[in-house]
Amino acid sequence: MNKKGFIFDLDGVIVDTAKYHFLAWQKLAKSIGIDFSHEQNEQLKGVSRVKSLEKILAWGNKTISEDKFNALMASKNDDYLSFIAKMNHEEILPDVPKVLNYLKTQNQPISLGSASKNARQILEKVDLLNQFDAIVDGNDVSKAKPDPEVFLIAAKLLNVNPKDCIVFEDSVAGVQAANTANMISIGIGEENVLHEADYVFSNFTEIDTAFIDKLIKR
Repeated sequence: MNKKGFIFDLDGVIVDTAKYHFLAWQKLAKSIGIDFSHEQNEQLKGVSRVKSLEKILAWGNKTISEDKFNALMASKNDDYLSFIAKMNHEEILPDVPKVLNYLKTQNQPISLGSASKNARQILEKVDLLNQFDAIVDGNDVSKAKPDPEVFLIAAKLLNVNPKDCIVFEDSVAGVQAANTANMISIGIGEENVLHEADYVFSNFTEIDTAFIDKLIKR
């Protein structure tokens, strides 16, 4: 049987933790007198915590001291962690377990490829940690997507050639990283946003086992 490497991003692909980032950023913004919208939150997807806070301050036309800046970043992370501490398996996005389980039955190696530094904790909370043969997260990489570093490390850990890897991503930067790594990119989300991907599905309920078989046989 063909051996491929299946690599999954975490946020927006396996679970939706974007809502918790939004609540934590909104609370921070409010504490310094800045309004923060869902539209602005979209612009922070895949952006580092430092750059995100810089953007919020620019939107609110505010300047703060370095000490205050660092304190705000720490409190935002504490708030976010308190939200994810309450997560459970019900937070897994529809049909993700179905796809993971099918890949297991086909003996296909699976890796996580996420920028999140809390990835292991989140997978543990939703009871998916043992589904992955390798985990590459924000603690293992020095370059952010669209740099392909995270996916290339995952391929190496799975012992699979990058051209035999398939990446599931919900962000433009993630799709670009997969394409740069010469991997098959599958966008999870809106076609008009993720049009650079090789395939786009709105979610995993649209992905059937026949499609997975086709990927394996490629």
